[in-house]
Amino acid sequence: MENYIGVKLIEAEPMTRGDYNTHKRWIMPADENPADEGYLVRYNPTYESWSPKDVFDSAYLPIGDDSTRIKPPVINAMIATITASQVDPKTCLVKCETVTGFVQYETSACVAPENYDENLGKQIAGKKIEEKLWFALGFVLQWARYGLKKVNKTT
Repeated sequence: MENYIGVKLIEAEPMTRGDYNTHKRWIMPADENPADEGYLVRYNPTYESWSPKDVFDSAYLPIGDDSTRIKPPVINAMIATITASQVDPKTCLVKCETVTGFVQYETSACVAPENYDENLGKQIAGKKIEEKLWFALGFVLQWARYGLKKVNKTT
Protein backbone atom coordinates (compact mmCIF):
# COMPACT_ATOMS: atom_id res chain seq x y z
CA MET A 1 0.00 0.00 0.00
CA GLU A 2 1.05 3.57 -0.61
CA ASN A 3 1.19 6.24 2.12
CA TYR A 4 -0.98 9.36 1.98
CA ILE A 5 -1.20 12.52 4.05
CA GLY A 6 -4.17 14.80 4.42
CA VAL A 7 -5.76 17.50 6.50
CA LYS A 8 -9.42 17.67 7.43
CA LEU A 9 -11.64 20.22 9.05
CA ILE A 10 -14.21 18.41 11.15
CA GLU A 11 -17.04 19.11 13.54
CA ALA A 12 -16.98 17.19 16.80
CA GLU A 13 -18.61 17.04 20.18
CA PRO A 14 -17.77 14.90 23.20
CA MET A 15 -19.93 11.78 23.30
CA THR A 16 -19.58 8.42 25.05
CA ARG A 17 -19.70 5.18 23.10
CA GLY A 18 -23.10 4.42 24.64
CA ASP A 19 -24.51 7.82 23.70
CA TYR A 20 -23.17 7.35 20.17
CA ASN A 21 -24.92 3.99 19.85
CA THR A 22 -28.14 5.61 21.12
CA HIS A 23 -27.65 8.45 18.63
CA LYS A 24 -27.27 5.93 15.79
CA ARG A 25 -30.18 3.86 17.17
CA TRP A 26 -27.87 0.87 17.45
CA ILE A 27 -27.98 -1.79 20.16
CA MET A 28 -24.95 -1.53 22.40
CA PRO A 29 -22.74 -4.62 21.85
CA ALA A 30 -22.25 -6.59 25.06
CA ASP A 31 -18.45 -6.62 24.70
CA GLU A 32 -18.13 -2.81 24.48
CA ASN A 33 -18.10 -0.28 27.30
CA PRO A 34 -20.85 2.36 26.94
CA ALA A 35 -18.90 4.70 29.25
CA ASP A 36 -15.88 4.89 26.87
CA GLU A 37 -15.17 8.55 26.17
CA GLY A 38 -14.98 9.77 22.63
CA TYR A 39 -16.42 12.16 20.07
CA LEU A 40 -19.21 12.31 17.60
CA VAL A 41 -17.32 13.39 14.45
CA ARG A 42 -18.74 14.82 11.27
CA TYR A 43 -16.25 15.07 8.41
CA ASN A 44 -18.84 16.30 5.94
CA PRO A 45 -22.51 15.50 5.27
CA THR A 46 -21.70 12.70 2.78
CA TYR A 47 -19.01 10.84 4.73
CA GLU A 48 -19.85 7.19 5.29
CA SER A 49 -17.76 4.20 6.37
CA TRP A 50 -15.81 4.30 3.14
CA SER A 51 -14.46 7.09 0.99
CA PRO A 52 -15.40 7.49 -2.68
CA LYS A 53 -12.41 7.96 -5.02
CA ASP A 54 -13.09 11.66 -5.69
CA VAL A 55 -13.50 12.45 -1.97
CA PHE A 56 -10.33 10.47 -1.17
CA ASP A 57 -8.35 12.09 -4.00
CA SER A 58 -9.41 15.58 -2.90
CA ALA A 59 -8.40 14.95 0.73
CA TYR A 60 -5.17 12.95 0.53
CA LEU A 61 -1.81 13.41 -1.16
CA PRO A 62 0.18 10.29 -2.07
CA ILE A 63 3.70 10.39 -0.60
CA GLY A 64 4.96 6.98 -1.74
CA ASP A 65 6.13 3.94 0.16
CA ASP A 66 8.21 5.83 2.75
CA SER A 67 6.09 7.50 5.41
CA THR A 68 9.10 9.09 7.11
CA ARG A 69 9.85 11.85 4.61
CA ILE A 70 8.59 14.07 1.85
CA LYS A 71 10.28 13.53 -1.51
CA PRO A 72 10.70 15.97 -4.43
CA PRO A 73 7.85 14.49 -6.52
CA VAL A 74 5.44 15.33 -3.67
CA ILE A 75 6.54 18.97 -3.72
CA ASN A 76 6.10 19.06 -7.50
CA ALA A 77 2.64 17.49 -7.17
CA MET A 78 1.57 20.33 -4.85
CA ILE A 79 2.26 23.02 -7.46
CA ALA A 80 -0.67 23.72 -9.79
CA THR A 81 0.72 26.79 -11.56
CA ILE A 82 3.76 28.99 -11.29
CA THR A 83 4.04 32.29 -13.18
CA ALA A 84 6.55 35.11 -13.26
CA SER A 85 6.30 38.78 -14.12
CA GLN A 86 8.57 41.79 -14.03
CA VAL A 87 7.32 44.31 -11.46
CA ASP A 88 10.05 46.90 -11.95
CA PRO A 89 13.30 47.11 -13.95
CA LYS A 90 15.16 44.87 -11.47
CA THR A 91 12.51 42.66 -9.79
CA CYS A 92 10.78 39.45 -10.74
CA LEU A 93 7.57 38.47 -8.94
CA VAL A 94 6.68 34.78 -8.91
CA LYS A 95 3.17 33.55 -8.12
CA CYS A 96 2.67 29.91 -7.19
CA GLU A 97 -0.78 28.41 -6.78
CA THR A 98 -0.91 25.03 -5.09
CA VAL A 99 -3.38 22.24 -5.75
CA THR A 100 -5.10 23.28 -2.51
CA GLY A 101 -5.77 26.75 -3.97
CA PHE A 102 -3.28 28.42 -1.62
CA VAL A 103 -1.28 31.16 -3.35
CA GLN A 104 2.28 32.07 -2.44
CA TYR A 105 4.31 35.00 -3.82
CA GLU A 106 8.08 35.48 -3.79
CA THR A 107 10.41 37.96 -5.42
CA SER A 108 13.90 37.94 -6.82
CA ALA A 109 15.86 41.10 -7.63
CA CYS A 110 19.12 42.01 -9.28
CA VAL A 111 21.43 44.99 -8.76
CA ALA A 112 21.14 46.60 -12.18
CA PRO A 113 18.28 46.60 -14.70
CA GLU A 114 20.58 45.35 -17.46
CA ASN A 115 21.13 42.16 -15.43
CA TYR A 116 17.41 41.36 -15.18
CA ASP A 117 16.64 37.83 -16.37
CA GLU A 118 13.07 36.64 -15.84
CA ASN A 119 13.99 32.95 -16.13
CA LEU A 120 16.70 33.29 -13.48
CA GLY A 121 14.39 35.35 -11.26
CA LYS A 122 11.68 32.71 -11.60
CA GLN A 123 14.17 30.01 -10.67
CA ILE A 124 15.45 31.86 -7.58
CA ALA A 125 12.01 32.89 -6.28
CA GLY A 126 10.63 29.44 -7.16
CA LYS A 127 13.25 27.85 -4.88
CA LYS A 128 12.07 30.08 -2.03
CA ILE A 129 8.52 28.85 -2.59
CA GLU A 130 9.70 25.23 -2.70
CA GLU A 131 11.46 25.71 0.66
CA LYS A 132 8.17 26.90 2.16
CA LEU A 133 6.36 23.88 0.72
CA TRP A 134 9.00 21.56 2.20
CA PHE A 135 8.40 23.17 5.59
CA ALA A 136 4.60 23.04 5.35
CA LEU A 137 4.45 19.42 4.17
CA GLY A 138 7.04 18.38 6.76
CA PHE A 139 4.82 19.93 9.42
CA VAL A 140 1.78 18.04 8.10
CA LEU A 141 3.68 14.74 7.89
CA GLN A 142 4.97 15.14 11.46
CA TRP A 143 1.39 15.76 12.62
CA ALA A 144 0.08 12.80 10.63
CA ARG A 145 2.73 10.41 11.99
CA TYR A 146 2.77 11.45 15.64
CA GLY A 147 -0.45 13.32 16.29
CA LEU A 148 -0.78 16.22 18.67
CA LYS A 149 1.29 16.16 21.83
CA LYS A 150 -0.32 17.62 24.91
CA VAL A 151 2.00 20.24 26.34
CA ASN A 152 1.53 21.64 29.82
CA LYS A 153 1.94 25.39 29.32
CA THR A 154 2.41 27.70 32.26
CA THR A 155 2.42 31.47 32.03
